[in-house]
Amino acid sequence: MIRVAFVGLGAMGLPMASNLLTKGFPVTGFDLNTNALSALEASGGKSAGSAGEAASGADVLILMVVNAAQAESVLFEGGALEKLRENGVVALMATCPPAAVEAIEERVRRAGRRLIDAPVSGGVAGAKAATLTIMAAGSRDTFEAVKPLFDALGDKVFHVGERPGQGAMVKTVNQLLCGVHIAVVAEAFALASKVGVDLDILLQILSGSAASSWMLKDRGQRMLQPAPEVASAVDIFVKDLGIVLDAGRDTKAALPLAAAAHQMFLATSGRGDGHEDDSQVIRSYRALNGIQ
Repeated sequence: MIRVAFVGLGAMGLPMASNLLTKGFPVTGFDLNTNALSALEASGGKSAGSAGEAASGADVLILMVVNAAQAESVLFEGGALEKLRENGVVALMATCPPAAVEAIEERVRRAGRRLIDAPVSGGVAGAKAATLTIMAAGSRDTFEAVKPLFDALGDKVFHVGERPGQGAMVKTVNQLLCGVHIAVVAEAFALASKVGVDLDILLQILSGSAASSWMLKDRGQRMLQPAPEVASAVDIFVKDLGIVLDAGRDTKAALPLAAAAHQMFLATSGRGDGHEDDSQVIRSYRALNGIQ
């Protein structure tokens, strides 16, 4: 049985770790949040006092941290990489810039371990239901070694390339489209609001037309609520669209629509709404257009 170390037991990480336990994988986890560690233990896992302790002797170290900087801190400063067994696998499942993933992989490889670049999509709901989309890049052998774990976490598991960084790029493209779709729905609603169109009716019309999208149907309804439950925060797209723009700069690809969407999420966060649901980027459009 694959011995798993899991670092990052947040809103997505904890249910992911719980799903691994449900499938019979032994999991030792670490997080700075002691309540998360208690919840892991309640699910049948073991808690560790540090990332290094969690990784000690593990076959696979899953990182579901916030960003590349945290991944580097866990691996290279927290001692987790050297504690992972020789030729063990680091599964980097956080959303990170492709260039940062490539740099991390080089250091992991030099240390005699392997890295699979495997960001996810599906949010908290997908993490809980084990229906995540997993976009994995790395050697075929490494992918096959960790695929049983991925199958326990998601129902859409893809091997997108042999080189770490390619998975991060696929996730970057995904986030480009998601962020732009949310922003353009808010822009369309703002235009309709200027002439008093009923947005509930507008949403019904658009949802059944050629203009429809998954984001329109999902976020559009939440845009009509003053304070919807947070499924994904505005600040997530401040970060992720920032990664998109970094990838564009690194590859010399012009991304004007992503840049415009990023500015609207940034403006929303700057007004103090960064922790609100990402659908509330519509507040910036309302402010920009003088809509009450």
